[in-house]
Amino acid sequence: MDLSEEFWDNKYKTNDIGWDLGTVSPPIKAYIDQLSHKEKELKILIPGGGHGYEAEYLNSKGFKNVFVVDVSKTALGNLKKRVPSFPSSHLIQNNFFELDMTFDLIIEQTFFCAINPELRALYAEKASEILQIGGKIIGLLFNVPLNKTHPPFGGNKEEYLAYFKPYFHIRLMEEATNSHESRLGKELFFNIQKK
Repeated sequence: MDLSEEFWDNKYKTNDIGWDLGTVSPPIKAYIDQLSHKEKELKILIPGGGHGYEAEYLNSKGFKNVFVVDVSKTALGNLKKRVPSFPSSHLIQNNFFELDMTFDLIIEQTFFCAINPELRALYAEKASEILQIGGKIIGLLFNVPLNKTHPPFGGNKEEYLAYFKPYFHIRLMEEATNSHESRLGKELFFNIQKK
């Protein structure tokens, strides 16, 4: 299964991005909207951020410590063209698993379902490693089987809990009630905190 930098960059170059909602995901928007003014200082990571609609929304709401990591130079370039005010130094072309920065919050939107499922346990471990004490992951996970040979890869709550419970307190992992219409009934919203 080729999920290399070239694979992902070609997806963006050819606009083969069926997962791209073209806007901030409603459950994540709702979460951002309830954050307090003092939380605007949080250092936030969006891994595999692609076109970065969540990053764009955070930026528009005054969050200045938002970082997007993606292996696709094209995706990051498209975000910068769309949002010129987004700091170039916060657009990181790299592999999530090679990051050596720390964050207060990770926003998960389609990255977990795009990586090889064999890396899911490592994702949980790496996320715990790069989060500050008390740091959180919030976001969405597919709650349907989906594909076996190519992304997006699905799963279910029981599987996800097995990956995250060793490193995180599970504050919430339930079916999203406010998903984008194309994903209604197919997503779990989750909020987990580093142990």
